[in-house]
Amino acid sequence: MGKTKTVYVCQECGANSHRWSGRCNDCGSWNSLQEEVLAPPARSSGMTLNQGPGQLIALDAVEGSEGPRVSSGIEELDRVLGGGVVPGVVLLLGGAPGIGKSTLLLQMAKKVSANLSPVLYISGEESAQQIRLRADRLDAVSDKILLFNETRFEVVTQQIEKSKPGLVIVDSIQTLFRSDLTSAPGSVTQVRECAAGLMRIAKSIQMPTLLVGHVTKDGAIAGPRVLEHLVDTVLSFEGEQESRVRLLRSSKNRFGPSHEVGLFEMTGKGLVPVSEASAFFLQQRTDGLTGSLVYPSLEGTRPILVEVQALVTESFAAGQGVPPARRTVGMDGNRMSLLLAVLGKRLKSAALGKHDVYAKVAGGLKLQDPALDLALALALISSRDEKPVHRQTAAFGEIGLGGEIRPVTGTEIRLKELERLGFKKCILPAGSASKEIQSNTRLELVGLESVSRLRDAL
Repeated sequence: MGKTKTVYVCQECGANSHRWSGRCNDCGSWNSLQEEVLAPPARSSGMTLNQGPGQLIALDAVEGSEGPRVSSGIEELDRVLGGGVVPGVVLLLGGAPGIGKSTLLLQMAKKVSANLSPVLYISGEESAQQIRLRADRLDAVSDKILLFNETRFEVVTQQIEKSKPGLVIVDSIQTLFRSDLTSAPGSVTQVRECAAGLMRIAKSIQMPTLLVGHVTKDGAIAGPRVLEHLVDTVLSFEGEQESRVRLLRSSKNRFGPSHEVGLFEMTGKGLVPVSEASAFFLQQRTDGLTGSLVYPSLEGTRPILVEVQALVTESFAAGQGVPPARRTVGMDGNRMSLLLAVLGKRLKSAALGKHDVYAKVAGGLKLQDPALDLALALALISSRDEKPVHRQTAAFGEIGLGGEIRPVTGTEIRLKELERLGFKKCILPAGSASKEIQSNTRLELVGLESVSRLRDAL
């Protein structure tokens, strides 16, 4: 037997250090090093998919089929996954507490259990009684859903082998621990080894496995980044606690498109999929308001029409040396600050340096698409000038620091969605309003090259 060795492991990136320091040398995170004791003999990290020696295989001899997908029974979830659950896939689902992860899992378990028998639900955080009460409310009680309250990895794997489930749900991966490791549950080593062990089982018997992960205060999945690299698909469940809207977003998907979005409405009886996303977000829009404009967002391959709202008011504190207010909801505040600077420099008549500015994406959707720039700029000018934008007018396009309006991806998809919902006019970059695109749409297209023409477009 060799001697035990003490190392300090970064809980963000998993890097090892022989000495403690306030900052990780690899990822730069502060106060993330945690003491762990390594006992010999050294064990495999479990990063390989097989236990035997590697085999050299010609690429053309490898079976290219991913196997038949199994529907989750939830249309919006299937959309995000790329058509359903692939055999042997390992999914990581993250989301804030109370956002509805457990609700989604139970509804999925009920649907999947009708085709895959049984579904093994491993809970390290809630008792069987708590899960049953939620299942009663959701009408998700089934004799094919097997509950197992356990956190010991060895016991969990034994139960998987015994039950031979069609789907495994682990809530959460941070609660599992291996008894042969001295580190605490939730540490980098424990999370990595437990996830790798479950992945080997899933791949060997072609068993879909869903891991639930905690998130940090910033919304990122807690734990080592290696966890996200290890799994096949990373899903995040988003939404505001006070809002009924819930978004399921994929940031990684080896078996389908990334950054795809599924939309749900939280009700008293669970999550209801919303297939008509554009109509859902525009249903409460009011006519005749200034500072309001429709923006055709592109989330993955899915176009979603949303209302962009802006409010510009004179700042009474600006003359007293207090900077004017800048607030955003559903969009990047830094991007709005850049946009205000461009308008102040390139369109001086629209300078808002002495005004309070507020901007919001109505409905609870969070947008990161740079194509939002043009719609936001027009909404700001509309609010400042007290000039409403016609209800059936939309806009999209990126604005550069020089005031130029740049083309963006997905022009035809965005225009088709606008046309489908009955819109008549779209303001877009001049480079996107080609003759070919104009000939394929009934929309009136107004192409702009610079922010100097924003007022003319309104």
